[in-house]
Amino acid sequence: MTSVLQAQALGKKYGKRWALRDCTVDIPAGHVVGLVGPNGAGKTTLLKLASGQLEPTAGDISVLGGRPGGTPAQLARVGFVAQDTPVYAGLTVADHLRLGARLNPRWDDGMARERIAQLDLVPTHRAGKLSGGERAQLALTLGLAKRPELLILDEPVASLDPLARRDFLRGLMEATVEHEFSVVLSSHLVSDLERVCDFLIVLVDSRVQVAGETDKLLATHHRLTGPRRDPDRLPADQHVVFQRHTDRQSTFVVRTDAPIHDPAWTVTQLSLEDLVLAYMDKHAAENRRVALEVQR
Repeated sequence: MTSVLQAQALGKKYGKRWALRDCTVDIPAGHVVGLVGPNGAGKTTLLKLASGQLEPTAGDISVLGGRPGGTPAQLARVGFVAQDTPVYAGLTVADHLRLGARLNPRWDDGMARERIAQLDLVPTHRAGKLSGGERAQLALTLGLAKRPELLILDEPVASLDPLARRDFLRGLMEATVEHEFSVVLSSHLVSDLERVCDFLIVLVDSRVQVAGETDKLLATHHRLTGPRRDPDRLPADQHVVFQRHTDRQSTFVVRTDAPIHDPAWTVTQLSLEDLVLAYMDKHAAENRRVALEVQR
């Protein structure tokens, strides 16, 4: 499988603090990839390293087979839309398109102008006077008109209302179908990822907890509820992601390719949000266990 982004033991340090450390990930081409994790997991740092805005302190990263931001040609192949959907408040919509045309050799002016018209953005209006949703759509238009092979979006809808988020994501999906490029989308809003992403990466403390096509992940993860049982008594092919116990009952989230025949269990499927939270809860529980052992 061709990769659009590969990182091996990647790290970024600011002074004495590591913002990203020992991150290894392989992101396949041809997907809309959802990157999700808690605050401080390193998502934004990873995406800035991938777009060439930062240089790594440790490890290696390649994007589309080359060093991020290494050459003008490499920069032209990657689009980036940041969390605050940056546009220039004093420039008009038309100014932004002219600037995009000057800075990007692969610029598709016809597509940019057509999209601005479809969105009912007035070319003479200054970006500072646009609504949050309109600014986000302008930023997305600039990223799309660059005609990237990979479009990176870092929490692009975090500050938008539900209607503006829906319109933004719908525009993104229409563009990916029409122009066939890869997308990496970071978001805390798992419901948004569920609508648009076909590949998921859960990143916690710089480490990939799980990665794969969403349909396959959902088909191989199950919630088991039944009489209290020690996890060591589960079949070897049932990998325990998360567990919770009361005096009489156990609940497990397991990953397995095999059918579950034990009649003692009530087996239910997970939503994408359930799956993400299970991996995040697993990591939090491991941290609590380590902290308790240190205290002892």
